[in-house]
Amino acid sequence: MSANPVRKAVIPAAGYGTRFLPIAKAVPKEMLPLVDKPVIQYVVEEAVASGITDILLIISRSKRAIEEHFSPAADLEMELQAKGKHAELEQLRALQSLANLHFVWQPKMGGLGDAVRYARTFVGNEPFALLLGDTVVTTNGAPVTRQLADVVEKHGGSCIALQEVSADKVSRYGIMGGDAVEGNVIRATKFVEKPKPEEAPSRLAVSARYVLSPAIFDVLDQTPPGKGGELQLTDALATLMAKEPLFGLRYDGQRHDIGNKLDFIKANVHFGLQRDDIGGALKEWLRGMTNAQ
Repeated sequence: MSANPVRKAVIPAAGYGTRFLPIAKAVPKEMLPLVDKPVIQYVVEEAVASGITDILLIISRSKRAIEEHFSPAADLEMELQAKGKHAELEQLRALQSLANLHFVWQPKMGGLGDAVRYARTFVGNEPFALLLGDTVVTTNGAPVTRQLADVVEKHGGSCIALQEVSADKVSRYGIMGGDAVEGNVIRATKFVEKPKPEEAPSRLAVSARYVLSPAIFDVLDQTPPGKGGELQLTDALATLMAKEPLFGLRYDGQRHDIGNKLDFIKANVHFGLQRDDIGGALKEWLRGMTNAQ
């Protein structure tokens, strides 16, 4: 059983976002909007809703806008106050009080495993959540991060969110194979980064959310570069599971990957349809567009 509750989260958000050039040259992909809120805010809100109190965002030179988004803006607040825009003012103030936010700079891109290494001092000797900053995950119940934390707080070790993918897509993800523990929880016996379909241990793909043991840092220090010459977190996890339990949780929910244009557009439609203010009108417009084809 984990000795500590999961109260810290790490959000890597330093990547270049090359699939979103030219906009990603000046605007971090994590700051692209889903309707009227940037992707990174949804991720931070998921962490907070999971009981996280301290969050470290790993950013790079071109990601200053992320830091500014969560910082106080006294002049804007005064303007909203003067114009009587109290709802908008409360939104800004709520954004700044979400959690204790910290920032660290990753000067050179070296893979997800390398990004995680920058969190070592922040994490200390506690289990921590890892949420990819360009992916939003929605569920009908508790947030995925909270579900993962529950597994770790009960069983110890680490736990990774999993979703089943089709055989032709396993080569895009880290894939886990393992044995059933209880419910939708499995204990990992094999973990492979982007395998060929015929070499995949299952079709259960890593889904952008983790709760990890602090032991991962020592393992990362000893892990050589993997695919693409980068330090792969999946490679380190494959080593870690020989030292302590590594679990996977098949969650019931939807992953919105903002890392490519088509899924970004789909995500905006999805979140737009959920909105009371525009959902109905958007649905009618989509119906009209479909009928016109």
